[in-house]
Amino acid sequence: MFSRFKSSGSRSSASGFPFAPSQVLSGVSLKPAYYHEILESRPKVGFFEIHAENYLSDGGPGPFYLEKIRSLYPITIHGVGMSIGSETAIDRDHLDRVKRLVDRFQPEVFSEHLAWSTHGPAYLNDLLPVAYNKRTLDRVCYHIDELQDHLKRRVLIENPSTYIAFKTSDMSEIEFISEMASRTGCGLLLDVNNVEVSCFNHDTDPYDYLNNFPHHEVGQIHLAGHTLDENPVRPLKIDSHDAAVDQDVWSLYRHTLKLAGDMPTLIERDGNLPSLAALIQEAEHADALRKMMKKEVV
Repeated sequence: MFSRFKSSGSRSSASGFPFAPSQVLSGVSLKPAYYHEILESRPKVGFFEIHAENYLSDGGPGPFYLEKIRSLYPITIHGVGMSIGSETAIDRDHLDRVKRLVDRFQPEVFSEHLAWSTHGPAYLNDLLPVAYNKRTLDRVCYHIDELQDHLKRRVLIENPSTYIAFKTSDMSEIEFISEMASRTGCGLLLDVNNVEVSCFNHDTDPYDYLNNFPHHEVGQIHLAGHTLDENPVRPLKIDSHDAAVDQDVWSLYRHTLKLAGDMPTLIERDGNLPSLAALIQEAEHADALRKMMKKEVV
């Protein structure tokens, strides 16, 4: 159904950026606390990423400042409320509002999560996991088809951070994601922190996960910090996005670059915000690793 969204095989096509990944410096999350500093100092950064749901109003300070920043930098839009894994239909009003946002600001990339957060009229403020089986796959693919058709663009779907597994799953996460991308033509957003979090929580090898991931469909990478909950019964890593990128995640990122090659990378931060300079310093570290990995590959 969505063959027109299939990747042409080039990484720039997969990412949505109109130029080669090597020309895209790493980006950082755009937060209101940074608006004035960005406009006053115009820092050297590749792009900014927003959460769609924070900018769905027609007016107000968010869209006002985004308009100004968008005139200076590329942006990417990351949806957190589409609930493509839900057993119920996608909210058409929400979908329409997201389309208006995308049409207005023309992001280089629009991405969403392999997760659900709605059930009937209820909205749960979380990104909840799905069971990996044919029934769920059919539903997720139907929703991705609907999303891409409505936005008239290829979207990237992010691998999840998970804390539980379902007895009804009869395929691996990699098998599910690979089939999802093949059937819908969507691209993938590889969140390396999510790989670390999920593999720690399920006692699996994150390097093995990355080795088997469908890298040819990846158009963007996310890096973020997490929190270790040292519960004596069952320690967990929580995808908190409120700390600097962990050294384990940086190591996985280097491995990812060896496997997949260079691509646009975002430093994601949602809580306990540092200075903008500190956040950009992490983006610069990502760029240094990207440059180093390219030399090693050559």
